This record gives sequence, structure tokens and C-alpha cells, in this order.
Amino acid sequence: MFALLSNAFKSGLGAVAAALPMGIKAIKYFVDSTLRQQVIPVSGSVLYSDLWLAVEHSGIYVGDGLIANIVVDGVAQSTVMHSTASSFVSKSKLGRKIYVSCDRHGAVGDLDVSQGANFHIGEQAFYGLVIKNCHQFSTKCVNYAQSGVKPVPLVDQVLNGVFSSTWEPTISLLKSTAQKKLGATKWRLWDWDGDIRNNPPSEPDWSANEEYFRHQVLNADSTARMREESDATRAYLAEIDDEDIPSDIKIKLRSFNKNLLDIVQKYEEVKGFLALCPNARFSYADLQQCGKDLNALADLMQNNQSIKTLVHKMGRAFITEEMKRKTRIPEASRDEVHGTHRSADLQRLLPAELVNLEDESLEMLFYARLLEQNLQTYELSGVTYLDGETTEAKEKRTGPVIACLDTSASMSGEPLLKAKALLLAIANILRQESRSLHVLMFGSAGEMREFSMEDGSDHAGLLRFLSQGFDGGTDFETPLRRSLELISSEENYLKADVLMISDGDCQLGDDFASLLAKEKGKLGCLVYSVLCAGQRVSDNFSDEVVVL
Repeated sequence: MFALLSNAFKSGLGAVAAALPMGIKAIKYFVDSTLRQQVIPVSGSVLYSDLWLAVEHSGIYVGDGLIANIVVDGVAQSTVMHSTASSFVSKSKLGRKIYVSCDRHGAVGDLDVSQGANFHIGEQAFYGLVIKNCHQFSTKCVNYAQSGVKPVPLVDQVLNGVFSSTWEPTISLLKSTAQKKLGATKWRLWDWDGDIRNNPPSEPDWSANEEYFRHQVLNADSTARMREESDATRAYLAEIDDEDIPSDIKIKLRSFNKNLLDIVQKYEEVKGFLALCPNARFSYADLQQCGKDLNALADLMQNNQSIKTLVHKMGRAFITEEMKRKTRIPEASRDEVHGTHRSADLQRLLPAELVNLEDESLEMLFYARLLEQNLQTYELSGVTYLDGETTEAKEKRTGPVIACLDTSASMSGEPLLKAKALLLAIANILRQESRSLHVLMFGSAGEMREFSMEDGSDHAGLLRFLSQGFDGGTDFETPLRRSLELISSEENYLKADVLMISDGDCQLGDDFASLLAKEKGKLGCLVYSVLCAGQRVSDNFSDEVVVL
């Protein structure tokens, strides 16, 4: 049961969902408290309480106000114990409510179930290992109904393979078993402490519920949680279908479910795009404002080699092309007598050592010195210079990126789509490196808008910004002047790269081109011309021209 808690946090629904009255559980509690009849359990009834998000605690009512359930009483140590209703819900973060297995007439249970539950009282095991969770215990007890099978200790059940490895760690199997064995088609509240009668809940904010899910970060885990919310909502609608519930409540429930299904469907449509922006934290609301070309963007980000190459150049890991130069390379050699030393080098023996070979009494001494590498020999050393090449690699600068984006009429369609894909891909790598992206959207003279992403952390805002445009002429000087202003006035913009993103020929007046060249040298920045259409052409200001 508690293992599910960690998954809830990973899903993006987090602790906030536990603190706010959001989701189907809060909605159900309002309807069940104010619009449905409460019940009192009978012996053998199945009970459960919502603890937190997708976590419930279950047990078996055995009469006299007692509930047989698993209690974790140590580090992963659990004991089957009797609990009062108060202690049964003591760990709940969603109120003190208890649901009871029912049919259309009221609470249902079975004496065999309560007797089977009582049989296990006092048994101990490691929670999550021998007994997977409280629902498994409750399900096993429900299976005693009308079976005539003598209860077997839980540890023996594990050893004998009674517990299937396919059992679900959720309450769904428990509910389906209760339906088969007890005829439990409904689950109603037990007002065990009179709280429902004295403090009935107010109707939840239905719009806020829908907006809450629309603004959750979309990923595989959060989407799985929304599917579970949708399944639970549909099951609840089926459960109350034959009851006298106001039609407007049922309409709101269907709208709530449709909202969840729309979010799930959107995720399925764009999950390829989301996978390429793993840290972007897009929500459904964000994606709805970002246009319909997300999959086309994903295709360009993944398959356009020019975009991938340029993005790599913008990253810290990039090393510029190695610079080769002619040089004289020193190499160790042995062509000069440097002195004498002791070794076993027979080719460079001193003449004095050879004398020993002429005397039989001294010959063994010669061989002993040879084995010990202790013969007097000449020591040779020196240096030879060879003509060759050495390589030098200069590390890439690591400042922010300033992107000047042409949004004239000629950029509409495929060129602008390429520009968006490029900027999103650059935002991804800048996010990883905690670097900033500043976008200057421009058109004709005097037309310019700015968007800044500190640490590359607002992909949704970037896409919304890129959905704008001017659809007029093109003035290249204004955004470049602004780029120079940013680099010279903002300390953290030193060593920035400037991208001039357009769809064709980009030429500057001679005076401004000369000024730009001087400022680039002074500020240490590079300017890349990025052409989203046409062919590579040289210009009078770029350090490099790239065609996407």
C-alpha cells in the first residue's frame, strides 16, 4: 500500500493533491455524504478508508465496533490486529470516512469472512514481503465466504503459493472479489462518529477540479494517475446510475471524466514531442496554447541533422575544429655518448670488461656481472627533431544564446517551423547547463518583441511567444544592435552566441557591418546566420552560415 505513495509523488500530482479537495475522491465524498444514504456495517463487511491519493486502507468488520486489519507496528513489521474505527482511519490525510460493502438494500457481509479474519489475529509478518498489502489480506478473508475452506495461516499461504504473483496492489481486486462473494455492488459511507451528520461537506468547485488536472505536468506517471481517476469516475457513475442522484451532478461527473480523457488523449498525441523535452514540464493547458504542430516540431528536432549539429555547437561539450600547425617535434634518440653506467648492453661494453673473457679464472666473474646487469658500458642519449603537425583544440565559450528571429511574411510555414524546432532544441541543452536564452522577434523597422528564458526553464512560455509574429518586412540591424546592447550591458551575457535566424539573404549596410565586426572582437561574441530556407550564401557580418 505505502509503496504506491512514492509513485504518487513521481506522477507530478504530489503532495498538493493530498492537501486540496481535488479529484474523484473529494467529489465522491460530497455526493456520498449529502446525496446518498449512510449505512452501518454487518459482520463480514469489507471496509476501506482513503488515506492519500491512490492509497487506501482496508479491513474486515468483525462486529462489536472492531475491524480486523493489518497494522504496521515496526520497520516493515506488520501484525493482524483488531482496531476501532478511530484507529482504523488514524493515518488518513483525506478525512475520517469509512466505506462499507453494500448492495442496493444496504450493508452486506458474511460470517465466514469475519470468522476467517479473526483466525488471523495476532499473526505477524514483514509488511510488503510476506503480506503484500492490507487489500491482499482483506481479499483473502472475503474468499472465505461460502467456501467452507478452513483458514490457513498467512505465512503458510505464501509458502504454499496461495498468493498469486499477479495480485494487484490496489483496491480494485478487493472490490471485484467482494462483488462476486458478497454481492457488493455499491460502497456507502459509515457515519461512525456522527461527523457527516454534524459537519456535511460543501459541494466541491467543479471548475477548479478540472483546471487542477489541466495544469498538472504531463508525463507517463501523471497520465497513468489520470487514467485511474477516469476509471474510478466511470465506475462511480455506473454505481449510482440507478439511484436518485440529481441529474446536474451526473452531468458534472461526466464533464469531469471527459476532461480527464481529453488530457490523456492529448498526452498520447504528443508524447513523442514531450520525450524530446524531458525537463520542459508541459501541462495540458500549456500544450493547448502551443498550436497543433508539436509532432512536426518533434520530427525536425529528432531528424534534422543541421539542427542537431548547430545545437551541439551551442552546448558546453562542443570543441571547435582542431587547429593544425607545422612544428618541429622533438623525439628521444641515442646517438651521442653521454657517459658511462652499469648495464647488460654488450654492444656498448667498455674494453676493460672484455679483458675478463681472456682469463678463464675471471670469465665466470664476467658472466655473473652480465646477469646482474653490472657491466661497465657507454651511456648514449640525445634529441632528434622531426618535421610534423601538432593540433590545438580551443574550448567552446559558455555564455547565453541570443536568438534574433525573423517573423516576416516569407518565414511562415516550414521555415518558421524549423526555427521553432531549433530554439526548442537549444532551450533543452541550455536547461541542462543552466544557461539563458534571449529571443528577439523582429519584423520591419521598429517591430521587435523580446522573451527571456533564465536557465532555459520556460519551454511553454517560449512556444507561446513563438506563436506570435509580424508578417511584414525585414530589418536586420535593429535586433543585432539590441544583441550588442545586451552583451555589453549585462554581465552574465559575456561570451554569448548570437543567432540570426531568417529565411534568406541577410545583408547589412557597410557602416553597421563595420561597427558589428569591431564590437564582436571587443565583446568576444560570435554571430551565426541560420537560414531556414534557400541555399547557403555568404554575408558581410556572420562568423558562420548554417542552412537548416
